[in-house]
Amino acid sequence: MDETYQTYINRVARLTLEATYQTQLQNIQKSPKFTGDQPAPFAGYSVITPPGLEDLENAEFYKHLEKVQHQIINQVEPKIIIPTPLESYHFTVADLIWDGAYRDAAENNPNFEQQLQDCIRESFQIYQDSAVPSELSQWQVLGLLIFTRSLVVGLVPQDESVYEQIAQLRRSIYQNSGLIALGIDQQYHFTAHITLGYFGEIPADLDRDNLASLLSKFNDQWIENDPQILTIKQVELRRFKDMTCFEREPNYPQLQL
Repeated sequence: MDETYQTYINRVARLTLEATYQTQLQNIQKSPKFTGDQPAPFAGYSVITPPGLEDLENAEFYKHLEKVQHQIINQVEPKIIIPTPLESYHFTVADLIWDGAYRDAAENNPNFEQQLQDCIRESFQIYQDSAVPSELSQWQVLGLLIFTRSLVVGLVPQDESVYEQIAQLRRSIYQNSGLIALGIDQQYHFTAHITLGYFGEIPADLDRDNLASLLSKFNDQWIENDPQILTIKQVELRRFKDMTCFEREPNYPQLQL
């Protein structure tokens, strides 16, 4: 189950503190999703917003994030961060299945792909039947977050109703008995984010305190002078073959928020 609105806000806000950066940087690891600067095979399915410039509503928002990404990468040691391409930027509503679990499911069940699509379509319908009309689903950039294997931009909802909208949608997905039967369940706390890059080679002599200070200063200047808003109008089932390519077939379910 996901957190309450206030618990979520408090937790994500703490993740943008320099002291948290210092702690998180002690545990960063090279991501297996890239070999050098090339994406490694990593297949699966997620429910996400349309990626990159396919999302016309947020095209300018994503172009701005790309500039931010370049600025950060130019300030850190080479090869520490492998940038994700603009075309892959997206907001993940629900991780579903990936890598070994996906390969096993697809190999052992010839109907897996169709059953997964049907379940997500059903979850979208359940959400639509029970959703309370709300204002635009808008999420504000709160700052940079450091995950174990990636550098991301963290987002917070404009108000509690926006958070509850996404939480309700996630419940309709993760509580779907058909999806559970397919071996799909919620494995992570929800942290709204857009991935800017994955960690590459970590030098043994990396000055983590200096990197934490650099990211914190960048964060403060960016957020103070340039608040950014992501507007979510549509979510979709997408298949990915790696972390740079999120595809959909014409019959994949979509949901208008």
